[in-house]
Amino acid sequence: MMNKKIAKTTKDQELRKLAMLSERELMMELRTSEKGLSEEDAKNRLEEYGPNEVSAQKPTPAIIMFLEAFKDPFVYVLALLMVVSAATKDFEAALVMGIMILASVIIAFIQEYRSQKASLNLKELIENTTAVTRAGQTKEIPMDEVVPGDIVTLATGDMIPADAVLIWTKDLFINQSSLTGESMPVEKFVDAGIDKNSESVSALDMQDLIFMGTDVLSGQGKAIILKTGQHTFFGDIAKNATTQRGKTSFDIGLTKVSKFLLRMVMILFPIVFLINGITKGEWGEAFFFAIAVAVGLTPEMLPMIVTSNLAKGALSLSKHKVIVKELPSIQNLGSMDILCTDKTGTITEDRVVLVQHLDPLGEINNQVLDMAFLNSHYQTGWKNLMDIAVINFYEENKNQSPYHSVTKLDEIPFDFSRRRLTVVVNADGHQFMITKGAVEEMEAVCTHAEINGEVVPLTPELQKRMREVNIRMNEQGMRALAVAVKKDVHDEAIYSVEDEQGMTLIGFMGFLDPAKKSAITAIKSLHEHGVNVKVLTGDNDIVAKKVCSDVGIEVSHVVLGSDIDNMSDEQMKEEVEKTNLFAKLNPMQKSRIIETLQGNGHTVGFMGDGINDAPALRKADVGISVDTAADITKDASSIILLEKSLNVLEDGVIEGRKVFTNMMKYIKITISSNFGNVFSILVASAFLPFLPMLSIQLLIQNLIYDIAQLAIPWDNVDEEDLLKPVRWETNGLMKFTLCIGPVSSIFDIMTYLVMWFVFSANTVGSQHLFQTGWFVVGLVSQTLVVQMVRTRKLPFIQSIASPAVILSSLGAVGLGLLIVLTPIREVFDFVKLPANYWGWFILIIVLYLITVEVAKRLYIHITKEWI
Repeated sequence: MMNKKIAKTTKDQELRKLAMLSERELMMELRTSEKGLSEEDAKNRLEEYGPNEVSAQKPTPAIIMFLEAFKDPFVYVLALLMVVSAATKDFEAALVMGIMILASVIIAFIQEYRSQKASLNLKELIENTTAVTRAGQTKEIPMDEVVPGDIVTLATGDMIPADAVLIWTKDLFINQSSLTGESMPVEKFVDAGIDKNSESVSALDMQDLIFMGTDVLSGQGKAIILKTGQHTFFGDIAKNATTQRGKTSFDIGLTKVSKFLLRMVMILFPIVFLINGITKGEWGEAFFFAIAVAVGLTPEMLPMIVTSNLAKGALSLSKHKVIVKELPSIQNLGSMDILCTDKTGTITEDRVVLVQHLDPLGEINNQVLDMAFLNSHYQTGWKNLMDIAVINFYEENKNQSPYHSVTKLDEIPFDFSRRRLTVVVNADGHQFMITKGAVEEMEAVCTHAEINGEVVPLTPELQKRMREVNIRMNEQGMRALAVAVKKDVHDEAIYSVEDEQGMTLIGFMGFLDPAKKSAITAIKSLHEHGVNVKVLTGDNDIVAKKVCSDVGIEVSHVVLGSDIDNMSDEQMKEEVEKTNLFAKLNPMQKSRIIETLQGNGHTVGFMGDGINDAPALRKADVGISVDTAADITKDASSIILLEKSLNVLEDGVIEGRKVFTNMMKYIKITISSNFGNVFSILVASAFLPFLPMLSIQLLIQNLIYDIAQLAIPWDNVDEEDLLKPVRWETNGLMKFTLCIGPVSSIFDIMTYLVMWFVFSANTVGSQHLFQTGWFVVGLVSQTLVVQMVRTRKLPFIQSIASPAVILSSLGAVGLGLLIVLTPIREVFDFVKLPANYWGWFILIIVLYLITVEVAKRLYIHITKEWI
């Protein structure tokens, strides 16, 4: 902790020391010039300092990823059993388990590697660049190629590529909130006027320093790069913002299932071992058989099935413009019951259109449009979306200007404290000082209003009527700007902020970010699938409420960020359940809402694209951003959308539920079937004078079955199973296992009786006939019952498995029959079955499948649930 503090202090002091140098001294220190570095020098520095990346952005090496694939509880169990088998010279069993471990690990590694590669390819596709001057030429280069000593040119909307000191600015405002948490923009200057020698002034306080991870809100600037990559302030923040995500619902659910299965193994292994050791007297064989039973009880292919399911889901989602960075997030999408999202660009079109130009009393007025156009057209700063909307509307709807000649004289640029922009023009011999800005700030500088061509004092009554116009525009979903003028103030272009007073308000401009038509159907579908959509926005509450109403999000009341700060944790727990719209929020308030929802037992998705959304994205069970989001935001996300739309997110929810349902099919079917087999083995072990099946026979039966189940990820899923969020419930797993598992034991015991009495396989000398007969029934029944259990509907009629599942089942049955019907059987100590065995075999299988269907109907009737 102390070392980290010292490192931060040193970094702060070093930046301050560099910032105190003059421009000439700085260029000498960094061995650069006004023309920038030479290409050769830049190349050498890139080798010396490394790419301009923070550690969180660097890909995981393949060897580390491969080793990580071994971190699975089932792999640990199999590895232990494999070592024990090898140590006791049961090499066949050790080989089978080794194959299972290797196959599972290789598939997991391949899918994770592909996922990372897809993410890196995506990153290259949308690579951020910056304008760098080298050898006198200014050009765009990838940000990761920036080196200390580079001279960068900054404009509105640019990301700051690294920590740097400014050498030229013009009305430069920086969003520094990702580092400081301060939501207000900071104006930056070349000569900040701060006592740089004061120990109380940190590098972040110095107004001539800019930092990686921040961005330009308005204005222009030039800077010399001081520190890059991990040596920046942002490098430290990135480590925290992109630390490993906490345990999600997927991780917790899989851990529960793992513990449930391991408990079953721990209980049944000694029971099987002791019963067979005591009754047969062969403790060595009993030990190997108990190991085989433990392997048979454990769904060895679970890691492989889970990974294949998730990989298949990721591939499917990529076709729907959804890139999956973290495979488990697919299942989390399926279990998500609350989606928190911003408003702009998600449920709105993220484009601004001018829809009204009104006088102070709310009547259409063309003079307002004319003046707003002159203000937007002649300003030299960054034209924001509303400026562009004014210009586009004017050009599309006005044939000509009311003025014959217009000349720009002066300008007072926009800043975030005034929230106004003033342009002075000479139009037909008169100087017009035209100001537009936020309604509240404009009202503060106006003393008069122009109504029907007459200038009247701005009385309290008139102010009240004007505010009603503004509220009415907000309720219609519009954002309003006010426009005011002042005529012939000066003879020369010497205007200043002090002149922005005593102005005449001429009217309002109403802008709209229209709701997406696609959002209406997407939100309706999400609601139908059990996902409640909550809007978390920093925008105006009245506008946000109108947009929510337009897209079908019910809003009974709105909670503001200021309200949240005054709420206790208990109040928050109640409020987040009944509120669908939270407005005027800061990033910490968003994060608190998500945390509270999770504390109430919800699986929460969060969709955001700002740098400040990174902590909230990490906190959510599934973090969702878009490809145009900030790099740190994408790093913090587990899902990246190539299209900022709820429609593609809806596809992700459906795919997540398919993945979960198919995983649970394998888990429930395999565990219940294996449990039934173990129960049958316990019964047989207590009464038979020999082992009901050799360990190698049990292992090969289990291996054939598990390989057949690899097709489960491609199975069809019934529509009913996609209508609500899915959850891991081990209580349901236990109930399912105890109800359905013993059904197979009944028919196993029936098979024992047939083999014992009908075929006289009741001595040690005829044990191989008994084992062969039970092997065939066990394998075929276990494989075919998948068709019955995979759906709550009537199989083959109301619900048909996918071709892959049908073919894999038939393939498993065919492979089992190939082993016992050909000389291969001798390798596994099987014998030829008598001809009349097959009639009994068909009868047992048919009766078993019918009984399972009846048991399924009773289970659904009683519990009201299935897979």
